[in-house]
Amino acid sequence: MEKIIYSPIGKVKSKFTKKSGMPVQPSAAKGIAGMVEVFPEYEKGLKDLDGFSHIILIYHFHKSEGFQLETTPFLDSVPRGIFAIRAPRRPNSIGLSVLKLIKIENNILYVENIDIFDGTP
Repeated sequence: MEKIIYSPIGKVKSKFTKKSGMPVQPSAAKGIAGMVEVFPEYEKGLKDLDGFSHIILIYHFHKSEGFQLETTPFLDSVPRGIFAIRAPRRPNSIGLSVLKLIKIENNILYVENIDIFDGTP
């Protein structure tokens, strides 16, 4: 099978620079503000996005190394398959978060409920 290669179109700006203190579930990130900087060459693609209350952000777990096909989630005692949980150590380091969209200024999306590391592509 051929490789799939993708390039970042922006980066996340959040208060989370260390694993400690990061929300482990989206519900724990309620009200936490952050920004998504879309690189200027992609700014035109943001047209009409301001009509939505939320965005679905797909990102790369750039601090994750390797993967485990089974792991025990936070607040659980039973190992679960990686595809049934939100753990970052995945065969393809792709994350997904639903964020509340507050406003857009040029190429910056102001969001809430962010549970993503600062600098994440």
